[in-house]
Order: sequence, then C-alpha cells, then structure tokens
Amino acid sequence: MTEDPRQAALLDLILQGRPERVTSFLLAREDDATRQEAARIADGLAALAVALPEEAPPPDLRARILGTLGGRPRPRTAVLVLDMLNDHLTPGSSMEVPRARDIVPALVARLDAARAAGVPVIYVVDRHDPDDPDLDAWTTHNVAGTPGADVWPPLVPKSGDRVVPKATYSGFVGSDLQAVLDELRVETIIMTGCLTEIGMMATASDALQRGFAVEVPPETQAGSAALAEEVAMATLSIMPPYGAARRARLAFASGLSAAPPRR
Repeated sequence: MTEDPRQAALLDLILQGRPERVTSFLLAREDDATRQEAARIADGLAALAVALPEEAPPPDLRARILGTLGGRPRPRTAVLVLDMLNDHLTPGSSMEVPRARDIVPALVARLDAARAAGVPVIYVVDRHDPDDPDLDAWTTHNVAGTPGADVWPPLVPKSGDRVVPKATYSGFVGSDLQAVLDELRVETIIMTGCLTEIGMMATASDALQRGFAVEVPPETQAGSAALAEEVAMATLSIMPPYGAARRARLAFASGLSAAPPRR
C-alpha cells in the first residue's frame, strides 16, 4: 500500500474500472508529471497482471460463444467518405477546405484497401437545390447538377460503392444513410472526409446515438484549421455509442434481431 497521497489517488483512479478513454479524459486536466506517474502506475499494474498465474475460463465458454455466432451474419464495418467534393477541394473556391487536399493520398489508399477487403464504401455528399436557403447562410456551394457538387476526381466512386446525398450537416438527416447501413448490417463506421468539426462531427454524433461504433482515422480527416480538428477529434475520442442503441445495433447486425433498431 502506497503512503504517497498523490500515488494513492492515482491508483484509486486507475482501479475505478472506467473505460480507458474516460480515464485519459480525466487525466488530461493534470500536469505532465501527474500523467507520467499515472502511466507508470498503470504499467506496473499491467506487469503484475502478466506475472500472475492465468485463470482458465469456464469450460463451456468457447462452446457458448461459437453457438452464439454460428449461422448468423457477421457484423460489418463501412467506410464513409463525407463531402470530398470539388467545391471544398478546388483552390480558391468559396467553400474551400485546403487541408482536404492533403488527405487525398491517404484516403485513396484506405478506400482501395477497403474495397479489396470487401468493406463497403459509402459516399455521403452535400447536395443543394439552387433555391436552398442554406446557400444564403453559407454562400453558393455543392449545387446539384453543377461540377462543384461532384466528388474530387482522384476519389470518384467505383463500381459497388454507394452514394447518399444529404442537404445539411449530419449525413443521417433527410437522407437514406440509415437505410443503406441497415441493408448492409453495418455496426462500425470509419468516418473520413471533411469538415471534421462540422459535417463529420454532426454525422458521427448522430451515428453514436444510433448505436454505431465510430472510428475517425486522423490521416483521412480534414477540418478548417488544426485547432478545430483537435477539438473535434478529442471530443469524439471520449464518446462511446449510446449503450441501449449499441446493444440493439449489435443484435441486428449479428442477426439476433430481424428488425432494424428503432431510430
């Protein structure tokens, strides 16, 4: 038992059993020395756990797991590509996101790997009617039928990819995105594209509340500025899927439930 009050407090924090992302969030407010001490304590606990004798699981555990999985569809991951459009990537355009051009090579590689592995690729694209009042607030952009609303040429959808138009921040609002994800029995979404702090944040937040797990690879997201990206990514990193919705989503994706979760 440690006699150092600070070490005792950190040990108590680590042993609370919170998810790692929550513990990291709580430690983010501390100074570097405290965070380093917490890491040292966590490493010591891990070393102790490795040194202890292994405990055998119940003998029927493997059979029960295999019985649960047998004959049911495997939950799927999908890659979402959000708003990688000409009006956001063309230099000098009124809605340009300069950082978005920087992520194109990494995004091309990720999409090629996803297609090769049979992972669905879904393009969620901003589209507006010419008289959409949203254009008054944001200036003219991504108008349906214009070149500006097309996907950036190196990223154009390929055979088998899905394209889902949207007209607002979240890809779920007023679109077919939920229906497409249900059809594919998706339970994990890999979010890519731009703008991280606006459309990606809104779409990811909606996805989490609907029970989807969300991953945002840093190298395939682009915000309006580094600080905006940092805040959005840090916020998403501590947001798990909503528990009840997650349970229902996994049951549907695994074939344990025939009907999609209620939205």
